[in-house]
Amino acid sequence: MAPGLGFFKSSGSSEAPVVQVSPDAEPEDKSTSQSTADQATRKSDVYYNPRLDPENFLEGELSPDAATRLRQMLARPGIVIAPGICDGISARCALEAGFDCLYQSGAATTASRLGMPDLAIATLNDFVQSAQMVCGLSPTTPVIADADTGFGGTAMVARTVYQYIRAGVAGMHIEDQVQTKRCGHLIGKQVVSREEFVTRIRAAVIARDSFPGNSNFVIIGRTDSAQVLGMEEAVYRLQLAADAGADVCFIEGVKTADLLASTVEALKPKPVLVNVISGGLTPSFTTKEAEALGAKIIIFSLVSCVAAVHGIRAAMKSLKKTGTDHSSAKGMDPKAFFEVMGLSDVVDLDAKAGGSSFNVI
Repeated sequence: MAPGLGFFKSSGSSEAPVVQVSPDAEPEDKSTSQSTADQATRKSDVYYNPRLDPENFLEGELSPDAATRLRQMLARPGIVIAPGICDGISARCALEAGFDCLYQSGAATTASRLGMPDLAIATLNDFVQSAQMVCGLSPTTPVIADADTGFGGTAMVARTVYQYIRAGVAGMHIEDQVQTKRCGHLIGKQVVSREEFVTRIRAAVIARDSFPGNSNFVIIGRTDSAQVLGMEEAVYRLQLAADAGADVCFIEGVKTADLLASTVEALKPKPVLVNVISGGLTPSFTTKEAEALGAKIIIFSLVSCVAAVHGIRAAMKSLKKTGTDHSSAKGMDPKAFFEVMGLSDVVDLDAKAGGSSFNVI
């Protein structure tokens, strides 16, 4: 038996029927016969790994290992707030503000590294290189990273998990869009079948469980099917993802507070992640509102890169108009800027190591 496969326990016949879902089917109410078939589908292998039971993470000091720390945060009271970061500057600003979890958005990564829209243009290498940098700034701070569709078939999904773990990422979400995916808050999305989605989740789980050293890496199942096939199908897909071993469920584009609350209820005891983007498909829930509705993680995917666009645009317009950057600098000299980037830490390290390169700076 391959490593990781032993945690899938059959709760029924392995011959359970598979329900095919067409990507261009219209959202509709499920009939009783459909619901019966759905329940039969869920009688396939159900994942359980006692080592990763949330009860094991309820007590004790927060771990210096980022993935373990994220599991502790998920198991304990309070909502996990993860601002979207797009580069080293935004990550430094988020840490300076006191956030204890960060989110590496695929859209923000694509924009910051490539200057391109979120239309399946960035590669695994782009995502991993960005993650290595971000995770290196504060190794104990959990970083949740977008993994898009897993960048290919099951082998690529597994490779993504391995590379993310090596980079120091605490958890990732993987979705059910087709390979030519787009931002979850754009229209015209297409999704793969339930079976392919579950295969992606299972491949990620097997890869995590086969990684040397008993990784606590968190697998988040994301569905974009709500806008394509309806909310009932979206919730059902997340139930399948949970059965396949997803630690957290992420429903993209949930349009109302009532729908979020009902989704949380339907997926219990699995924690639910909600993605808030100003002007997107999901209401602009505050952290307190999302927590009251039962969400366990809230991410603000574009908070840093949209702010960057506004700030940089204003600075460039001012420079073009006035011929100086004096007003946009707002009194921040180079040393003050480098302090935000960790200047004091580097100087202290050099001094403790016996160096003298930065005695005066």
